[in-house]
Amino acid sequence: MAASGANSGRRIVWLNVVTVLSAAILIGAEVFGAAFAGSWALATLFDLGSMGQRILDGIFVLGGIVVMAYFIRNAHRIEPFTARS
Repeated sequence: MAASGANSGRRIVWLNVVTVLSAAILIGAEVFGAAFAGSWALATLFDLGSMGQRILDGIFVLGGIVVMAYFIRNAHRIEPFTARS
């Protein structure tokens, strides 16, 4: 009896998975580095103190997570992770 699951006849395209993962690591480092640098710069500029910087860290990191989610979703459309066998 053949398997009738959603993944029957599909295989993982590891080259696409590795490509998207590598790009996500590179872009993530840039996005989150910019988030922390931006929060430090704005907290210093406006004299917000340590607590203000931590609040800005949280806001900017949440923004970075949104950016990364959009990136991975769009990259998955361009580089599909599965293909038909």
